[in-house]
Amino acid sequence: MNEPVKYPVAIATTFIWIGFVCAISFMEAWLKFRAPGMTLPIGLSVGRLVFAALNKVEWILAIAMLVYLILTKAPLISTGYLWIVVPLMLLTIQTLWLLPILDERAEMHIQQKEVTPSDIHFYYVAMEVAKVICLAGFGIYLLRGNE
Repeated sequence: MNEPVKYPVAIATTFIWIGFVCAISFMEAWLKFRAPGMTLPIGLSVGRLVFAALNKVEWILAIAMLVYLILTKAPLISTGYLWIVVPLMLLTIQTLWLLPILDERAEMHIQQKEVTPSDIHFYYVAMEVAKVICLAGFGIYLLRGNE
């Protein structure tokens, strides 16, 4: 007989979070620039709006997951829960450091000001990849019922 899945809300939240990041960061972000008539300033304006919304959704999902895990008395100090620590740290870095810089650079492009080359966008993408990998690891850990 199958045992019920432990922490179903955390599992659902984890995979919804993965879906949001993959849909926005790995699909929408570059696809919008392929649309006919899309200019760099319009694309950057849309991108700023979309990534600000994604950031808010990610925080809602992260907080909902943590509150749920605390309320269900999940063993948050076990090794498997390290999978969720990395995405939370990356989300914090993105929110407090990367997104403000990217937003400022986008605004400079929109205002047609000179923008010096930077690798900051690649840092953001690398963090998104790491975040998705860790979230997937956490989701798999929860699905297996490990504690």
